[in-house]
Amino acid sequence: MNWNKLQSEDQLETIKQESAQQPVLIFKHSTRCSISSMALSRLERSWNDAAGIKPYYLDLITYRSVSNKIADTFDVDHQSPQVLLIQNGTCVYDESHMGISFDTLKDQVASV
Repeated sequence: MNWNKLQSEDQLETIKQESAQQPVLIFKHSTRCSISSMALSRLERSWNDAAGIKPYYLDLITYRSVSNKIADTFDVDHQSPQVLLIQNGTCVYDESHMGISFDTLKDQVASV
């Protein structure tokens, strides 16, 4: 799995534009949280690039302002860990904690 690092608020506009071409995943990770580390590991173990989802990784401890901007931009409550699936510039799905699943993400992409 090749993560794209999300490190600035300006990248959110790029993500919106990219999501018109393919689904984009944002994974908000707390490097201080064991549940977040477990959710990240589960996602990485089951990831398949063939699903056509472009993944972005946000270290929300280091880039908290970006995490806050994500919540505002995509109108979701902040959680950690959290995934957001962006398609056509909007968040079509979000999940947190142990609800994060690659299979569910694939199903969401197929249903939109």
